[in-house]
Amino acid sequence: MPPSLTELFEKLHVHFGPQQWWPADSPFEVIVGAILTQNTNWTNVEKAIANLKQADALDIESITSLPQEKLEELIRPSGFFRQKAVRLKHFTRVLIENYDGHLDRLFALDNDGLRTTLLALPGIGPETADSILLYAADRPSFVVDAYTHRILERLGIQQGKQNYEQTRSLFMRKLPAETDVFNEYHALIVQLGKQFCRKSKPRCSDCPLLSCCRFGNSTTKD
Repeated sequence: MPPSLTELFEKLHVHFGPQQWWPADSPFEVIVGAILTQNTNWTNVEKAIANLKQADALDIESITSLPQEKLEELIRPSGFFRQKAVRLKHFTRVLIENYDGHLDRLFALDNDGLRTTLLALPGIGPETADSILLYAADRPSFVVDAYTHRILERLGIQQGKQNYEQTRSLFMRKLPAETDVFNEYHALIVQLGKQFCRKSKPRCSDCPLLSCCRFGNSTTKD
């Protein structure tokens, strides 16, 4: 019998403890990080963020005014730096042109309006948009990533391949719409996926969910 989403959260929280994620000094830094972390790992994003801070360029006005080549060089560690530089500049330009350069004016939109606005921006898909909603705008919008799909399928909570919106809808329906819960839950899923529920060579025998995991029990049988 697979665990409920509430039971899953409790088990992960007991094992890993509070995560207090996303690591950033400001909502704008969260947004930059959410764009830079596409198709790369967080260690590389940290290097790019550090470059921007060292160049005193981690703000809306600086990213907008920086020459394209300079911005690309600063964020090079994050990979796909040309595409990401274009996306960052487009985001800050929209913010300046439509919201006078103020994040709080963008965040004044209701949840659906803000999500729709973010998804309309080039290079911002559902995972990036929900990361911005949850971690920068402090809105209860669940973030789904590859770890989430893998873990739910292996546990037997979901059957077969589900798309992003189907998986997000499951969490949105079954959990209280509380930002702190969504924040912790997503961070705990990331920890489980990184440390135990890996795509290849998963550490099933040491996993804190082994007792309730269909996949884990099938791989650890003698």
